Amino acid sequence: MMDTTQILEKTKRAYDSPAWWYDVRGFFILKLSYQSGLFRQIRFFGNNMGPRHLEVAIGTGSLFALLLLYRVLHRLPASKTSGFDLAPKMLEGARARVGKKTELFLGDVCHLNLPDHSFDSINVANAFHCFPDPATALQELYRILKPSGTLAMNVLLQPSGNRLRDRIARRINAWGIRKGILYKPYELETIFALIDHSSFRTSKITQKGNSLEFLLDSQKREPNQE
Repeated sequence: MMDTTQILEKTKRAYDSPAWWYDVRGFFILKLSYQSGLFRQIRFFGNNMGPRHLEVAIGTGSLFALLLLYRVLHRLPASKTSGFDLAPKMLEGARARVGKKTELFLGDVCHLNLPDHSFDSINVANAFHCFPDPATALQELYRILKPSGTLAMNVLLQPSGNRLRDRIARRINAWGIRKGILYKPYELETIFALIDHSSFRTSKITQKGNSLEFLLDSQKREPNQE
């Protein structure tokens, strides 16, 4: 079994394709595996951008560029934005798309060289299920989020049915794991337990297809929520 370092190296190699290929591939994965929609994601993540915002695993920046456009079109307040990715090739695409508006850097979500309480909001779009150490990732994101901050993320679920689209989704997920672009899809009980054991408080949960959307905040839980 590979350790975390080996998994991260495999992930870097998996994202060494040209940025345009990643975008095309991502669109089909969104429709066939997540069974969710692009505009839904734009609304969900586009509404979670505070004055100081961090985009985790920003990839080629194609989705983030749409979030910025969404906020302009809806006359939402401007944010000072930062973003990072593990794969240098992905970051090249992000620099071409949003580099003039966003501070970008290479980074590992489990080991961020950032001060405590740096951001008002954090988005983890289409990436949490790619982290080999999700508990540490949540701990690190909680550390850099301000006490009143919010984190939005979606999580890929394991298809539970046996319809044609469920079988297709499982095949795509299996390919993604072999390729290194997916660590694992989650069962509902597993992801709920992971969030419950984190320091975050759940504000909202919504499911669409095989995608579970979480809006979390960093406010301390009440004693009866522990």
